[in-house]
Amino acid sequence: MTNRLAGATSPYLQQHAGNPVDWYPWSEEAIGCARTEGKPILLSIGYSACHWCHVMAHESFEDAAVAAAMNEHFVNIKVDREERPDLDQIYQTAHSLLTRRSGGWPLTMFLTPQGEPFFGGTYFPKHSRHGVPGFLELVPRIAAAYREQGEAIAAQSRHLIAAMATLEPGGGAAALPISAPERALQELKRTFDSKHGGFGGAPKFPHPFELDLCLREWARTGDGEALAIVRTTLAHMADGGIWDHLGGGFSRYSVDAEWTIPHFEKMLYDNAPLLALYADLARVTFDFRFADIARNLVGWLVREMRAPDGAFYSSLDADSEGHEGKFYVWSPDEVRATVNAEEWPVVAAHFGLNRPPNFEGISWHLRVSEPLADVAARLDLTLPDAQTRLSGAKAVLFAAREQRVHPGRDDKILTSWNALAIAALARAARALDEPRYADLAFDAIDTLKRTAWRDGRLLATRKDVRAELNAYVDDYAFLLAALIELLQTRFRFDDFLWAQEVGNALLERFEDRDRGGFFFTSHDHEKLIHRTKPGHDNATPSGNGVAAQALIALGHLSAELRFVAAGERAVRVFAPALIESPVGFSTLLGALADLERPPAVVLLEGDPTEAAVWQRELERRYRPSVRIFNVAGIDLLPAALDKGAAPPGAKVVAWVCRGAACLPPIASLETVVEELDTQSAVNENARRPLNSNNLCRHSGF
Repeated sequence: MTNRLAGATSPYLQQHAGNPVDWYPWSEEAIGCARTEGKPILLSIGYSACHWCHVMAHESFEDAAVAAAMNEHFVNIKVDREERPDLDQIYQTAHSLLTRRSGGWPLTMFLTPQGEPFFGGTYFPKHSRHGVPGFLELVPRIAAAYREQGEAIAAQSRHLIAAMATLEPGGGAAALPISAPERALQELKRTFDSKHGGFGGAPKFPHPFELDLCLREWARTGDGEALAIVRTTLAHMADGGIWDHLGGGFSRYSVDAEWTIPHFEKMLYDNAPLLALYADLARVTFDFRFADIARNLVGWLVREMRAPDGAFYSSLDADSEGHEGKFYVWSPDEVRATVNAEEWPVVAAHFGLNRPPNFEGISWHLRVSEPLADVAARLDLTLPDAQTRLSGAKAVLFAAREQRVHPGRDDKILTSWNALAIAALARAARALDEPRYADLAFDAIDTLKRTAWRDGRLLATRKDVRAELNAYVDDYAFLLAALIELLQTRFRFDDFLWAQEVGNALLERFEDRDRGGFFFTSHDHEKLIHRTKPGHDNATPSGNGVAAQALIALGHLSAELRFVAAGERAVRVFAPALIESPVGFSTLLGALADLERPPAVVLLEGDPTEAAVWQRELERRYRPSVRIFNVAGIDLLPAALDKGAAPPGAKVVAWVCRGAACLPPIASLETVVEELDTQSAVNENARRPLNSNNLCRHSGF
C-alpha cells in the first residue's frame, strides 16, 4: 500500500511512498487539509543521497508506532530539498533562528496550519539518545503544546517571520566596495590550512567558489600566496579519500581535516565547479596531475551521471546495502586477492594498506599515503614501472568493485545543476583543448532547451519525460552563465539569441525593481511565508552572484548596457554585506571585479579554420578577465558583433574591446597575445610555453 508520494517525480519522495506515514507532497491540498482540520504540520525535508535522512526514515518513518502518532496529530508533508530549494531556504533559516544552531538534513519542522514554523530540529532518533529527544516521545508532546498554547505559538511564529524579513538585504551603497575582494582574500589566508589545504578544520568542505576567488586574485595581482592556496588545496584533495581513486568523482566533504574519510555521497553540483577549477589550474601550473583529475572527473560524469539523452543526473547515495561507504572501502586481503604479486607492494604502500585501518577501525578507504615516486625508490623500481603497476592494480580493483551493489542514484534532471555541469565542461574543453568535452556540453544544453524551456519559461526538474515546477533564479542564472561559457567555446548564433531571452527573463521575472537584486522565486511563484533574496554562496554559488556576472558578460557582448546595469544593481544591494563580511560572497565579488574593470571581449573574424587556431592558442592561458568569441563564419552577425571589414590581406582579425572602447583591428596572433598579456599581473607565467605532453595525457574519458 502506498501513500500520496507514489506519483512524485522525485526519487527521494518515491522512497517514502511505502511508509505507513500518511505523507503529502507540498501542495495546496496538504495546506488546505491542515487548515480545514486545524492540525499543525510536520514538515520533513531531505534528499535521496542523504545518509541521516535514510537513518531517520528507517528508524521512525517506517515504524508503525511512530507513523500512527504522526498521522493522529499532524498533517505530514515530505519535501525533496533539491526540487524545492525555496522551501528549504525558508525553513532552514527558521530553524537557525529558533534553535540558534545551523541546520542540515533531514530538516524536521513543526508548523502552524498556515505554514508558520514554531519548533524544529534536524535528525531525531526514535528514542532519546545522547541528549536528543526521541521522535516517538516528541511528536505527541509537540501536538499537546500546540493544542494548549496555540495562540501563543501563533504569535511567536509571526515574530519569527518578521525577524526573517530583517535578514534580507536592504538598500544599496552609494559606492561599490572595491576593496572587498582583497579583504576576502586576506581572511581566506588567515583560515587556510597550509598543511592539508582547505579552510579551517573538520569537517572540511572543498569551497570551490572561495578557491576560484583566490585564483582570480592571483591573476589580477600576481599574489603567489593566493595561487598556493589553490594549488595546495586541490593537490591534497586529489591525494585524499574525498577523491575516488578508482572511479573518479569527489564526495561531498571530508569528516576530518586531512581529506581522508569523506561523507560518501557524490553530488553533481560539487563536481561541476571542481572540474572547472582543476582544468583552470592545469593551464596555470602546466601540471598534468591536475589535468588528469579533470579528465577522470569527466570520465565519472559520463559513466555514472549522464542520462541517455545527454543531460546529467543529480547524485549518488552515500550508502549501499544499508551501510555508508560500503561500496568504496576494502580490506587488505580483498586487495591482495585482486591484484597480482607485482602490483601488491606498490598499491599497498601507495594507498596505505600496510597501515592501520582508517575507516571505522575495521576497513581501509583508499587515499594516497606515500607518493608514488617514494614508493618506487624504496622498492627499487623506476617511476614508469611503478606507474604501470599502479594503473594495472587500479583497473582490476575498479572492475572488482563494479561487481558490488552500487549506491543508489537520484536520476532526476535538475536544470540548475545541469547548467553548472555544462559551464564546467565548456571551460574544461577550452582549458584542456578537449573538443569532446564541448560536445558533451552542447548535447546537454540542447536537451535542456528541448525539455525544460517551454514558451519562454524554464522548468526546474525532470524525471524521465515529465518536467515540472516553476524554475528558480538559480535555474535562469546558471543557464545564462552556461550559455556565456558555451559561446566562448563554440559560437552558435541560436545560443546567443537564447542567452538574450534568458537575460530578459531574469530581469522580468526575478529582479527586485525597487531595490535591485534578484529574488529566489519568480514574481508569479506561489505565495510562501517569506521571499528570499540570497547572495551568500553555499553548496551552490549565489544565484544573485551568478546572475550579476552573467548579465554583465551578456551586456558587454551584446552592447545591451541594461544587462550590465542590472548586474550592478545586484552587487550594490549586497554592498553592505560585502563590506562587513566579504568571505562567503565570492561569486558576487567576481561580479564586483567585472564592474570595476570590465573584462576584455575578443572577437575573432575571418577564415574559420585559421580563427580556430587563434582561439586554441589564446585559450592556452588562464585569463579570467578575457572572454574570447570566435564568430568567424557566422552569417548575419548583429551590429554589436559585426565590427566591420578586416585589413586587406588579413586571414583573421581580432577586435579587442573593453567596455565601450575597442582597439583597432589586430591581424597578428602574436600582437593579440602581447596585448592581452600586458593587461595581466602574471604575464611572465602566461608566456611560458605549454607542454603538450603534460596536458594531453589521457587517463579518463
